[in-house]
Amino acid sequence: MSDHPADRPDAVTLLGREPLHDGHFQMNRYHLRHATYAGDRSVEIRREVFERGHGVCVLPYDPVSDRLVLIEQFRIAPYICEEPAWLIEVIAGVIDPGETPEDVARREAEEEAGVTLAGPLEPISRFYVSPGGTSETLILFCASGPLPDGVGGVHGLAEEGEDIRVLVPTFDQAMTMLAEGRIVVGPAIVSLQWLALNRDRLREGLD
Repeated sequence: MSDHPADRPDAVTLLGREPLHDGHFQMNRYHLRHATYAGDRSVEIRREVFERGHGVCVLPYDPVSDRLVLIEQFRIAPYICEEPAWLIEVIAGVIDPGETPEDVARREAEEEAGVTLAGPLEPISRFYVSPGGTSETLILFCASGPLPDGVGGVHGLAEEGEDIRVLVPTFDQAMTMLAEGRIVVGPAIVSLQWLALNRDRLREGLD
């Protein structure tokens, strides 16, 4: 029989939930006790959780031209930390009710980069963004297929205040940006590292 805390029938006891904020995002405070590795129960724990839903990211990659699509936009968090506020990222969006992750990837590629993803989407990863403070998860995809000529420019929804610049670097250029620390957003780092591991497979059969 397993002695891991998660395998006990009373692994977690939820004692209460307090709504703290209900706006564009939600914040709740949870009171709980959980089983410990020592075999007893934890003290009562109080944790605030930022609940913004779940997101999807997609990295369009053209194996023939060896180019990919990244985006750049202003972000408030680095600004208030007195760091460069325009960040290089992958295309991303939040899953709305009734949408599949694939739906979100294709919708956001159109809205944020003007790119139609016609081919299949290959899963990269699913992970918690910061499980100590938010319930948000991200699903990452790679969209491998031809990129049309003329990809670029500035995109985004005006009603959401989006001002998104599209970048179309080669694989080597993107790896240089990553190595130089110019890409500091987690999903972009994960996506580019995955591409580095899978690029040869995606380009099999090409001269």
